[in-house]
Amino acid sequence: MAPPGWLCAGPRWSADGPALLWLHPVHGERRSPLPAGRALGFVTGDRRYCVGVRRAGRYTPCPAGAEVPAGAVSAQCAECARLDRSRSVAADTMADDPRPYDVYLAWFAPGLVKAGITATERQGVRLLEQAALSYTVLGRGPLMAARRTEAVLGAALGVPDRFPYAAKRAARHPLVPRAERAAELAALHARARALPGLPESLDVSACVPVHHDDVFHLDRLGARHGVVDLVPGSAVVGHVVAVAGPDVYLETADGRQVLVDTRRLAGRELAAAPAGARTTAAVRAPEPERDGPEGLF
Repeated sequence: MAPPGWLCAGPRWSADGPALLWLHPVHGERRSPLPAGRALGFVTGDRRYCVGVRRAGRYTPCPAGAEVPAGAVSAQCAECARLDRSRSVAADTMADDPRPYDVYLAWFAPGLVKAGITATERQGVRLLEQAALSYTVLGRGPLMAARRTEAVLGAALGVPDRFPYAAKRAARHPLVPRAERAAELAALHARARALPGLPESLDVSACVPVHHDDVFHLDRLGARHGVVDLVPGSAVVGHVVAVAGPDVYLETADGRQVLVDTRRLAGRELAAAPAGARTTAAVRAPEPERDGPEGLF
C-alpha cells in the first residue's frame, strides 16, 4: 500500500538550525524548523512507510510503497537501502567524487572521540547531524586522501569511526567543560599530525575546536528525561527545549522533559494534535540501543 500523503522524513540540519523534513510524492519536500521554544504536537498514524532514495539532494519515492518496522531506526526498505548504498561516500562507492573533503575529530564524551570525513561544502553540518558536542578539523583534501587518513587514524591511534549512539546521549548532562573537551581534541590532533602515514595531498589544519552547546541549547536540559515510545495513535505534545542531532527534547504540559528520537518519526504520517491535547505516548527510561549497526554512527 502506497503512502497517501505527506510523510515525515525525519530530522534535517542546516546552517539555519534543525528541522523536520516532509515528503510528498507529488508536491515534493518541505521543512518545519525546530527552534527552541516552538510548540510541537502530533499524533502518529497507523503505518510507517519507506521514505525511498535520496539522490542529488532530492528524494525518489519507494517504487513498492513498502512498509517498514515501527521500531526500526532506518526508514528504508531493504531494496531502497541497497540503492542508497550503491552511490554513497560511506559505502566507498563514490571514489570519483571531485569535491574536497574535511577529516574531522569529533568529541562526544570523555574518551569517546571519533574520526570521520565530510564534504567541505557542508560547512560542518555533518557534525550537527551526528550530535557532536565539540570537533576540530584535522585536514582537507580529495575524497580518497580523506578516506586514507581516516583509516590511518583508526589503525595507528585506535580512533573509531563509530560507537553506540546511546553513549552520546549520556554525556549531554552534565556537560563536560569546553576547556576539557578542547584539551582532549588538541592532544589527539597533535598525535594525528605527527603520524608518518598521512597522505601528501591532505592539507593539514591547525586545531581550532568548535563547540555546539549553544546551537543545541543544552543548558536547558534537566538531569532527567524519558524517551518517547512511538506507537500508532499516540500523541506527543510539548515545547522544544533542545535539539542535538536527531534527538528533540520537549517539555510537556506537566513539566517533564522527554526525548523524541526523530529518526523513528521518519516514514510516518503525523496528524496535528488537537487543541488541548496532552502527551499520551509511553515514556521509558533511557537504555542502550540494541538495534545493531543502525544504532552506531
